[in-house]
Amino acid sequence: MNQPASLPEQVPAPEHVLVVRRSLLERIGTFQGLRPDVEAYLPVFLNPANHFFVPRPEAEEDPSLKQLIPYIVVTCGGRILHYRRGGTSGEKRLARKGSVGIGGHINDGDGLGVAFDHAAYNRAMIRELQEEIFFDGPFVERPLALLNDDSNPVGEVHLGIVHQCEIALPEVKANEAAIAEIGFRSLEELNALHEDLETWSQLVVGGWEGLRRIGMRS
Repeated sequence: MNQPASLPEQVPAPEHVLVVRRSLLERIGTFQGLRPDVEAYLPVFLNPANHFFVPRPEAEEDPSLKQLIPYIVVTCGGRILHYRRGGTSGEKRLARKGSVGIGGHINDGDGLGVAFDHAAYNRAMIRELQEEIFFDGPFVERPLALLNDDSNPVGEVHLGIVHQCEIALPEVKANEAAIAEIGFRSLEELNALHEDLETWSQLVVGGWEGLRRIGMRS
């Protein structure tokens, strides 16, 4: 008796992530490190004529593209949320590193089937925040700066938008195994952990006093 042929294994479709061309960043004004004038960049990036979605494996290997990443710094009473990226982190090159940034890639589904604009970006940012951590109570979110670091292979293909999320209560829990050893730390404590932090977090912590003043004015 003939055995039924086995069905081919289904390969999941790759994640599609939001990118802009590096040439667009260079045209507006490229930089290394933190850049506080978010409004000179983000509306241009979020113009549907200037961005598109590509499979993530392709984007990770193409320095001519920059993946837009919301990088949300959660604060409470002057302290900053810190965690260690677990072994299941989506970005394997950052596993085990300390971080002060919550967030991740923006997917094509965040546009809800319409042109991806600033409202869609905000939905994606809040989705990332709520997927990764849980907290109760009100919060205030504000954009602070852009973050670019072309000194290493991870930074070369990503562009961060740094946001501050000030929460009212300090009780925060991780929603993902990729977020470990979570807790609030003072700026002094984070400076002492400098060598243990991922590069983006080193830049944010090093420039936090200036970023905090921007947040207070907004």
